[in-house]
Amino acid sequence: MARLVTTRGADFAELLFASYAELIGDPLVPEGTPDPAAWLYEAPFGLLAHNTDPDPTFVYANLTAQHHFEYTWDEFVGLPSRLSAGEEDREARRVLLDGVRARGYSNDYRGPRVAKSGRRFWIADATVWNLVTDAGLAGQAALIRRWENEA
Repeated sequence: MARLVTTRGADFAELLFASYAELIGDPLVPEGTPDPAAWLYEAPFGLLAHNTDPDPTFVYANLTAQHHFEYTWDEFVGLPSRLSAGEEDREARRVLLDGVRARGYSNDYRGPRVAKSGRRFWIADATVWNLVTDAGLAGQAALIRRWENEA
């Protein structure tokens, strides 16, 4: 089982956008971006990634994701990713991630999530994909384009 490097640096950014381009067929980072790692970290969409541990933990959360989930980088990295969903929503989340593991990616995902404060919200128009290295599956990532407050 391949392990991810927990980083905001160029190597991890390369894994994110190479896996995305391979599986989705579109660029994750605009062509000609001088510092793709910095661009992803400050991107207007949410971007999260977790590893392949038996209870996967987050290894990446950009600033937009940190803002919506109300965690700092240091709080996010190492947090079990299952905690991003309420207890009653974790089985549906697990089914999604198992499907992504088998198929490579999922587009147009929408699902309930919970912030550090307990505030509930929905992520929408999300793409979830496998992070793949030469050694195999290294984790999964999610690009979140929309956020909706729970009514």
